[in-house]
Amino acid sequence: MRQREALRREQIRRETETALRDSGLMLDPERRNLFESRYIQERRKIEQSLRQQIEAERQQQLPSLIQQLKKEFQPQHANGTPAMKPTESPKSGKSESSPRDR
Repeated sequence: MRQREALRREQIRRETETALRDSGLMLDPERRNLFESRYIQERRKIEQSLRQQIEAERQQQLPSLIQQLKKEFQPQHANGTPAMKPTESPKSGKSESSPRDR
C-alpha cells in the first residue's frame, strides 16, 4: 500500500512538472513551489468532483442492477426449473394465447 501511494505521488509530481513546463512559465523556486501547491490543490478538487459524479451515476444504476439480479436469482420451483410467470409458455417464453384467439 505504501508503494502504491509512493507511485501515485511520483506520478502527480511528474504531471505537475509537465504542467509547469507546458505553461511556459519561468518561475523562481518560491513561485514554483506555489505553482505546484496550487496545481495539486486544484487537481484534488477535480478528482473529488469526478468521484462524486461517478458515485451519483452508480447510485442511479444500482436499482436496475438489483432488479436484474433479483430476477436472475429468484427461488426456483421444486422441479429445478426457474419460476416463470403464469402467462409465459415454457417453450417460447412468450405469452400463450387463449383458445378463442387461435
